[in-house]
Amino acid sequence: MAATPIFADRRKRFLDRMRDGVAVFRSAPVTLRNGDVDNPYRQDTDFHFLTGFEEPEAYAVFEKTGKVRKYTLFVRASDPEQEVWVGRRAGVDGATRDHGADEAFPQTEFFDRLPGLLRNRPRLYLEFGRDAAFEGRVTAAIEGLKAEARKGTSGPWEVIDPRTVLWEMRLVKSGADVAAIEAACRVTCDSFLAAMRAVRPGMNERELAAVLEFEFRRRGGDRVGFETIAAAGRSATTLHYIRNDQPIGDRDLVLMDAGAEVSYVTADVTRTFPASGRFAEPGLSVYRWVLQAQKAAIAAIRPGATYREVHEAGLKVLCRGLVALGVLKGTVKTIIASGSYRPYFMHRIGHWLGSDVHDVGPYFVDGQPITLRPGMVITVEPGLYFGDAAPKSVRGIGVRIEDDVLVTKDGHRVLTDVPKEPDQIEALMSPLGSWWGRVEPVTIGGTEEVRTRTSPASRRPRRSARA
Repeated sequence: MAATPIFADRRKRFLDRMRDGVAVFRSAPVTLRNGDVDNPYRQDTDFHFLTGFEEPEAYAVFEKTGKVRKYTLFVRASDPEQEVWVGRRAGVDGATRDHGADEAFPQTEFFDRLPGLLRNRPRLYLEFGRDAAFEGRVTAAIEGLKAEARKGTSGPWEVIDPRTVLWEMRLVKSGADVAAIEAACRVTCDSFLAAMRAVRPGMNERELAAVLEFEFRRRGGDRVGFETIAAAGRSATTLHYIRNDQPIGDRDLVLMDAGAEVSYVTADVTRTFPASGRFAEPGLSVYRWVLQAQKAAIAAIRPGATYREVHEAGLKVLCRGLVALGVLKGTVKTIIASGSYRPYFMHRIGHWLGSDVHDVGPYFVDGQPITLRPGMVITVEPGLYFGDAAPKSVRGIGVRIEDDVLVTKDGHRVLTDVPKEPDQIEALMSPLGSWWGRVEPVTIGGTEEVRTRTSPASRRPRRSARA
């Protein structure tokens, strides 16, 4: 993806909004897992958002003086001996040839060249509060320049966090950004269809999670966007349940919350479905109230609406459901005012989505909810969770339903297309466990075919015979 125009466009938009000065970004560090084994590497989101560069030990520098702009990368030099062990590096030549840098140097030269990059610049853009050692070396370079004031030299007097620019860019998606999210949603949705066809009572939660993540990878996902939740029965009453180590009972509802990351963008989907393939009471009634709440919240999404309005639209339905289920007494107004619903719905209705699963951007400014604008992507995920303190009639039931929704100029568009009506789910899951006899390669012809294979409309249950 690094060679595509999306990164050049992002850099241009960043520099357009940046005031004269220099911006410095550092790649994510390599972290040790145990012994001499590293954790799987993932580039820092902001660094990748602007550069598309996925290697560690790199620095990106953006310079702006009036209309003059320059983009420089500092990267690991090519090293044939190391490349035998861990693969090829872009090197200095690749940084300019393949990643759009105007100039590139070995990363070992960064701190030597830093004073020259900062000299007489009016301001520095630096993400501070993240790496004290790195920030210390940068500020030391600035102080060194200020010490040369008698020579007519100075360092930046103003330091600005570039996230004041970047996070607005990430919050309101461009057309290319939306297309990237749609690709992640396609992989995620197709994989959910497979997992729902794979479940059988008696299997372990971890095996079902493995089916889903297997489908992510073979359909073009680079990694999971976050730890997969595969929670059966009482496990589903824990919001961020990731142990995934319990057997799935034949009367359990299974809550799966997961997202494939494709090219550094993630989807986020939750579906709750019966392990037996057929809904039964009281789980069905709980499910219907959550579904009704989700529909109400999605219907409230439009330009000019606020995040609070979307949340409250779903919350009111959930409160009506809690009364109808015999869990609470009172009116919707009194239940919301007292907060008595919170033991059963303890989170907000959703969150921004994009390069991170809980993507950046404010929900409130000066205490007031921000208004929705075209290009924002928000998840809508109401739920009801009945733990050990809940009434016996619903105890042990956890239901959440989540979709990813784009704000459009005319209203909204749901980007995720996995059945959620009870009869649709039952039809999809019949016959139970059908996935196991229908697994076929999907990457024959190339991975790119996987990433752009179908439109959402072509994946409805009646047309999804192949897992």
